[in-house]
Amino acid sequence: MSMPQRKLGSTGIIAGEIGMGGMPLSVTGRPSEEDGIRTVHAALEQGITLFDTADSYCLNATENGHNERLLAKALQHHPEAVIATKGGHIRPEGRWETDGRPEHLRQACEDSLRALGVEAITLYQFHRPDPKVPFAESVGTVAELQREGKIVHVGLSNVSVAQLEQARQIVTVASVQNRMNLFDHSSMDVLKRCEELGIAFLPYSPLNGMGNARGIGSNETLSRIAASHGASPQQIALAWLLRLSPVILPIPGASKAANIVNCAGASDLELSAADIDELNGIAAQITA
Repeated sequence: MSMPQRKLGSTGIIAGEIGMGGMPLSVTGRPSEEDGIRTVHAALEQGITLFDTADSYCLNATENGHNERLLAKALQHHPEAVIATKGGHIRPEGRWETDGRPEHLRQACEDSLRALGVEAITLYQFHRPDPKVPFAESVGTVAELQREGKIVHVGLSNVSVAQLEQARQIVTVASVQNRMNLFDHSSMDVLKRCEELGIAFLPYSPLNGMGNARGIGSNETLSRIAASHGASPQQIALAWLLRLSPVILPIPGASKAANIVNCAGASDLELSAADIDELNGIAAQITA
């Protein structure tokens, strides 16, 4: 099945306008490897070609790279697929902690290269600024890895506008991955700057996070608009993101084939101006 495509910033890469986040396939509550691969293949069948992962998508540090290895296995015969990964988080005893030290990022990149089975990572994103390490030092290391040919394009995740601007003085930034959804507009300023610069914006938790995605239909406005389109609330939430900016490529996570098929259906929806106005107000309702 085909899906409308969008540019991934200035990379020259064209991908289906909706991507897939791999995290649910590798953390607590994950499916079997067989079912995980089936979910990835279902995404491909819908025209999804961008897959987001990270070395830290695993249960704990003993299986670091679990999600990267799973996606690499599922996509090994699909050259149209683009795998974007991240480094800078660690999982000691299952906790989420940051490590932006140059020596860690170098090792993380080498480990990701092996896990993905590639000579160069298409898009490598610095996962999260580490308050213990100067941001410029971390980004500078990723830039060095790019110059060494281990990374093709560099992205950032969980950054502010100021951090984006600081990084741009060091390296060409292809993408930014921040949290953004109907209920959380906290990165709207970052999105607007990305749009001005032609940088791809990959909103994570586009359905309000793994634990909340199923329940977003409890919002009266969202549920009513979904019913008027004969669509699911999840599809409406993703369609809103697609209308928000041409640089957006949402990356909903999924652990079941049916869920990613449902998400892909958002690409077919046409929201009216009235729909958009109502949906824009949902975040204000939540924070009021």
